[in-house]
Formats: sequence, C-alpha cells, structure tokens
Amino acid sequence: MKIKYLGHSCFQIFSETQSVVIDPYSDGSVPGLNPLRVKANAVYCSHQHADHNGVSCVEFDGEDTDFTRTQIASWHDDQQGALRGPNTIQVFECEDKHIAHLGDLGCDLDDEQRAQLQDLDVLMIPVGGYFTIDAKQAAKIVLDLKPKCVIPMHYKGENFGYDVLATVDDFLALVPGAQKIDADEIELTDAKGLIVLKFN
Repeated sequence: MKIKYLGHSCFQIFSETQSVVIDPYSDGSVPGLNPLRVKANAVYCSHQHADHNGVSCVEFDGEDTDFTRTQIASWHDDQQGALRGPNTIQVFECEDKHIAHLGDLGCDLDDEQRAQLQDLDVLMIPVGGYFTIDAKQAAKIVLDLKPKCVIPMHYKGENFGYDVLATVDDFLALVPGAQKIDADEIELTDAKGLIVLKFN
C-alpha cells in the first residue's frame, strides 16, 4: 500500500488494486493549489467545506472499494460545532493496515475517540491551527496515540495554503525525529515516525 499527498488535507490511499481519495479540495478553494483531477474507487469527505468536499474533482472508475471505513464523530471547533460545525474522523482498514485521517479536527480527543484510534499504522493530522487544532494540540495527540507513522496536513506551505495557518515547522519542533521526504508519496512498508511529504 502507499499514500500520496495531493495538497492541503487531500490524500489518495492505494491498495494493490484500488484507491480512495480523502478530503479533495474544490477548484479555487485553497490558494496556490492547481485544480485537482484524480481517479479513484471512492471519495470520502470529513465535512462539507469547499476545501474538503470537492467530490466532483474525482473521477470514479465504477468498482467497489476493498477498504473498510469507520467514522468517528467529532467537531470542527472547540465549541461543539457552534463555530464551524461537525467533523468526521475516518479510519481505513485494508491489507492489515489501519490509517486514520482526522479531517479538520478542531478540539482535543475524548477518551472514547482515543480508544478508537489505537494501533494506527498511519495518522494524518492537521497542524496549522486557526481553523483546526494547532501544533501543540496535534503534538499531544500524537504522543497520546503513538501511531507508527504521522503525516501532518492542513498547514501553510511555501507556495500554498491559507495565510492564517501556521507552517509545519511549529509542529516539527514539538515532535522529534521528523523526516522531510522529497516525494509526494510513500510506501506504507517504509512509513515510520514523523514524515512530511513534499507537495508537488
């Protein structure tokens, strides 16, 4: 299996024969990102904001997916959705791998949510703050869950992202051992520690 970073909070997860896309961004919704055009077996969105629900940008190939998905209800803010509404954490299982995408999580995890997010092979977590949890909150979640691999998302890059977001560097300073990979994808057999995928 492999994971490809498509920018912002969008990823494509590939099994041996199929793939799913998570949180595709709509055209023009994220500064600096080119229009997204990908093909997959399924697409899943954490919530209905334009930078996460660009379903029309994904072409479906008509096959059923071999990924099992678990949804965990959460909030896009620290006021039980009063500011930005609900958020869905999604956990995918395929080929004995467990991968969690936290979407635009805007608050700390409760005990029940933590229990559902144990033994993860990969955790994709927002780190840029303002709209979501910030670097300090994200680092605490990582230390609590202890996933095998962590991939940060939803931050301001050099040439993309919202100006109000922090860069990934604040998060990297709090979680030691980060690897910046000069590629936009990684094989899960090689995925260990904190990995920053390059957006191409």
